[in-house]
Amino acid sequence: MQKIVFELCAESVDACLAAHAGGAHRIELCSALSEGGLTPSHGLLQEAIQKSGLPIHVLIRPRGGDFLYTPSEMAVMREDLEYSRSVGASGVVLGVLCADGTVDIEQTRHFVEMAGPLEVTFNRAFDCTVSKEQALEDVIAAGCKRVLTSGGESDVVRGAESLARLMDQAAGRIDIAVGGGLRLNNAAVVARTTGAQHFHGSLRRRVASPMICRGPGMLEESSSADTRFVVDSRDVRQMIENLSNA
Repeated sequence: MQKIVFELCAESVDACLAAHAGGAHRIELCSALSEGGLTPSHGLLQEAIQKSGLPIHVLIRPRGGDFLYTPSEMAVMREDLEYSRSVGASGVVLGVLCADGTVDIEQTRHFVEMAGPLEVTFNRAFDCTVSKEQALEDVIAAGCKRVLTSGGESDVVRGAESLARLMDQAAGRIDIAVGGGLRLNNAAVVARTTGAQHFHGSLRRRVASPMICRGPGMLEESSSADTRFVVDSRDVRQMIENLSNA
């Protein structure tokens, strides 16, 4: 049985509690997964740290869209990083690119130095780079602890072979966290193909809202306001089992 590390991507305190109950090893905390994940609120971060019982790594991402940030957005990221450290986060997750699609090594190294001794994970901005091989060397040079990637593809199944090559290239110099479309039904094959030990997923299920009242904005057929996402601890436990037994 392979020793694996599973990180749940959570956007609620309830999801954090499910992560702990299901045996997850770490939490990446964010909000707005519909946007690919944004920095969580101060209240959510404080509650997650106090109640989850797990290391919390905070996504530092001020907006959706690309990973080319303005000076004012960089300033917001620095403030969020400092706040995360002040309330007891164990790490931060971020990604900064240049306009030419390369890793912004200078800014990334600056964030790593600011964060120390907190761990820094380079997020899936990595998958937007023009060369994954060069990007990996740049992220290593910047001092990041790990990189989260789907291998440059839309999901980890399509990117499995690329992930295996990145694992070989990393050669233990950095942790490769496999994430992006990781599901219970594909976890085993992804683990076997990549040979990875670190995995990342949200495991969200859409459920019907218990609300009886529906406002005007909820009456449209296309509205998703009558549902919400939840995380079940049994899914977390099953994910870890599937990955470990691959």
